[in-house]
Amino acid sequence: MSDTLKEIIDFFEQYKTVYNSEIQIDGEIAAPEAPKKQSKPVPRRTVTAPARRRSAVIKQRSPELQAFCDEIKECLKCGLGKTRTNFVFGFGHPQAEVMFIGEAPGQQEDDQGIPFVGPAGQLLDRMLFAINLKRDDVFIANVLKCRPPRNRDPQPEEVIQCEPYLQKQLEMIKPKVLVSLGRISGQTLLRCKDSLTALRKEIHEYNGIPLIVTYHPSALLRNPRWKRESWMDLKKLKELLEK
Repeated sequence: MSDTLKEIIDFFEQYKTVYNSEIQIDGEIAAPEAPKKQSKPVPRRTVTAPARRRSAVIKQRSPELQAFCDEIKECLKCGLGKTRTNFVFGFGHPQAEVMFIGEAPGQQEDDQGIPFVGPAGQLLDRMLFAINLKRDDVFIANVLKCRPPRNRDPQPEEVIQCEPYLQKQLEMIKPKVLVSLGRISGQTLLRCKDSLTALRKEIHEYNGIPLIVTYHPSALLRNPRWKRESWMDLKKLKELLEK
């Protein structure tokens, strides 16, 4: 088997491992339609009021990170402190070589106090697995530690108040590579308005650390046609780590 053919086969296999689907080439490939099942009567259920959300207790994996989390978890420097359910500090390996950074927690993250949960988090886990990493190997955080109402974009004053917490995390964890998940995260960290297409073209630096900007997992769930480009970014990350 030629080296070129082996590389193509390896690419297809890794792609399928990451995205749990066939590769997308020129558009969506329609999956075969499942046979329709006869619907059964759905028993009526009593609707009860949702349980009141409570603060989650997420223990960090080092005393230093735990102490810093305890120090800032009651932060009220901006208005988001009054509307959050949980302060989402971030979680992962305290000496991770890679740190993934999103823009802000969503509703599920706010409910559980853990970054990147739900379908987007599951896809991120598969992406990590494809480059021989798992969630326990990396650290995952956000620019903002509290959920903005209705998941709106972070406001400049919120970033000003919260970004020093992220910078302190970087000082403590000392990652070798940063991965910015999504356009908003990349623009916020790099203080620019460039498109995601432009941001993906090169390796940047944030606080002296190489920074790769790629798609947010939730964007890949909405538009599978971006998965091929996302896989290219993962390969770029793998190459940086191998160096």
